[in-house]
Amino acid sequence: MSTPKKYFYITTTLPYVNADPHIGFAMEIVRADIIARSKRLAGYEVFFNTGTDEHGLKIYQKAFGFGEQPQQFVDRYVKKFKNLKDILGLSQDINFTRTTDPHHIQSAQKFWSICKERGYIYKKLYKSRYCSGCELERTDIEIENGRCFLHQNIDLVIIEEENYFFKFKSFQDKLLLYYDKYPDFIVPSFRLKEIRSFIEQGLEDFSISRLAVKMPWGIAVPDDPDHVMYVWFDALVNYISAIGWPDRPDDFKKWWVETGGVVQYCGKDNIRQQAAMWQAMLMAVDLPPSKTIVIDGFVTGEDGIKMSKSLGNTIDPFEVVKEYGTDPLRYYIGRELRPFEDSSFTMERFKESYNAHLANGLGNLTSRILKMAETNNVWSDLPEKPVDFVKLDADLAGFEINKYCDAIWERIEKADEHIEETKPFKTIKENKTKGEQDIKHLLNELWIIAHMLTAILPQTGETIKRLLKNKQTPNQPLFVRK
Repeated sequence: MSTPKKYFYITTTLPYVNADPHIGFAMEIVRADIIARSKRLAGYEVFFNTGTDEHGLKIYQKAFGFGEQPQQFVDRYVKKFKNLKDILGLSQDINFTRTTDPHHIQSAQKFWSICKERGYIYKKLYKSRYCSGCELERTDIEIENGRCFLHQNIDLVIIEEENYFFKFKSFQDKLLLYYDKYPDFIVPSFRLKEIRSFIEQGLEDFSISRLAVKMPWGIAVPDDPDHVMYVWFDALVNYISAIGWPDRPDDFKKWWVETGGVVQYCGKDNIRQQAAMWQAMLMAVDLPPSKTIVIDGFVTGEDGIKMSKSLGNTIDPFEVVKEYGTDPLRYYIGRELRPFEDSSFTMERFKESYNAHLANGLGNLTSRILKMAETNNVWSDLPEKPVDFVKLDADLAGFEINKYCDAIWERIEKADEHIEETKPFKTIKENKTKGEQDIKHLLNELWIIAHMLTAILPQTGETIKRLLKNKQTPNQPLFVRK
């Protein structure tokens, strides 16, 4: 009897294309890629989605600041985000969704129409304080010194106009009941307490359109050309448009229904949109909710201030990769940045970690073992599958990638200790059988390490596996000291 296929769907958020990709999004997409790769190794068929959010006021203003039409501007910037696939060593079959894609536009309009038909969209006059940095309205408790608590360098905009609204209030009890039923819905668990607290304070219906005469860069509201969709309402629909909703029901069933929903990575400033607004929107059209929302902390500078495009204090992942390579950046994201809390990223710490754990650690171990094998012409018959990736999949079930990395580097350290204790390069001269056994043990350990690395450092893992298969030593160090 054949084993039933297992399916897994994971997505990042869609970053705005109003500036170059920064280290915060690089962290999010690398973590999602590590999980996607680990699932494939465990036997799952995986759909991995990312893309770009291309509508909204920030992009509209930025385009005209460059003297470009919005479509021309986003087409230019999208290329930089697509380049992340190679720069960050992402899975080659990653799906890339643009919110200006015709299929996504049709899906968003269909989603709107169903919400309206079911009575969850209405129109009213209103006045609000709007943060263009967040593309969100802000309430009293979210305002500090007259500005958004997340964007103290941006003045709030007072909006007074007629908009369409989504009946968010209607889903207050349903959301709380869902969180009660599925306490693991949000990772880490303390973020669930945060969103519960937000909802228990009482929900307010939120605006989901803008007047086209004021902000024409967006998806047209069905049957009302005077309005365009609010950027969040449009962009969130990508999670289902990417897998064929509504016109490819078999694909949608395969990736959404049979998997139990999508695993969504996002930053902690995105929790309201992902874990509450989007879930209420799904309930409104009678679709199953997402499966898991994984909440990242912020990447900060040494001063503890969040890195962001609006503050201009980001680190360019392209520059890091240019100097150090792809896998070193993936290593630092996977092991050195805490999975759910804020973490600082400085180039000084990056360099220290690179030299200690890659150049002196993994790289040095690989060279020592392969050099001993070549010098003494001792090689080992390597098992095809030395690692139980189903078990490793269970180890990553809590999305604590740093712990998985720690397990790999514990093996690296133990292998180094084994060399120091047994000194096989000396033993083989006095006791050939014992020396050969020690070298073969080390070759097998390196083979296991290489396989475990393929989810975290895919290029390095495959390089080590190739060297072992071909019984070769590296022509140059895997990681050159900096």
